[in-house]
Amino acid sequence: MKRNTEQDRVYSDPREQIDKFVFDQQVARVFPDMIGRSVPGYDSVINLSGVLAAQYVQPDTLCYDLGCSLGATSLAIRNGIRVPGCRIIAVDNSPAMLEQAAKRLPAADGATPIDFVCADITRMTFQNTSMVTLNFTLQFIPLEERSALLQRIQAGLRPGGILILSEKIRFEDPEEEQLQIEMHHAFKRANGYNDLEISQKRSALENVLIPESLARHQSRLKQAGFRRADLWFQCFNFVSLVARK
Repeated sequence: MKRNTEQDRVYSDPREQIDKFVFDQQVARVFPDMIGRSVPGYDSVINLSGVLAAQYVQPDTLCYDLGCSLGATSLAIRNGIRVPGCRIIAVDNSPAMLEQAAKRLPAADGATPIDFVCADITRMTFQNTSMVTLNFTLQFIPLEERSALLQRIQAGLRPGGILILSEKIRFEDPEEEQLQIEMHHAFKRANGYNDLEISQKRSALENVLIPESLARHQSRLKQAGFRRADLWFQCFNFVSLVARK
């Protein structure tokens, strides 16, 4: 998938009022640059999702990419699949993101098909699936709806299926939390963001992106019926878990 080279300058100008962050046309245009410069380890998590697809996707099953944005994870899964009869269901509730995703990932002869679906993932049910990804998506779901979503995902997985859950997390120790925030901000500065951009985007994401602790994620996954939930990636305050049925 060709990267969009347009630079993210969404929060570069001072604003008197900071509106809530939304995945609109403005964000869709610069999203690859935005997330690459904002989320440490993002490319590694996405690319390695394809490695896990090669290991865990089963023949004649569905793979769900929930909160697919521009389809980077869907592409990685498609490139990783080594078995026949599969289909990828790429879901997002932002028409702007899906429009760009469909342009970036046209159908390819012999490749696993990708269906782009505009929907609210909290209202979906899942079936006959061997792999589900929630890459930096659950953090945007209301807290009270997260458990039910994970339970439905678990119910739809075939034995041996996996969920990849990638999230920004918070830390119970206030000193560690502050350290991780400072390192994340340093990462953004190293990637060209200034303090105004960092501050304004953080304000826009307040009460929109709600992080939780690693322990809370693992506990919720266990309560949802997953047999294991193992940490396989961490960079600063961003992690990824593999939950197995």
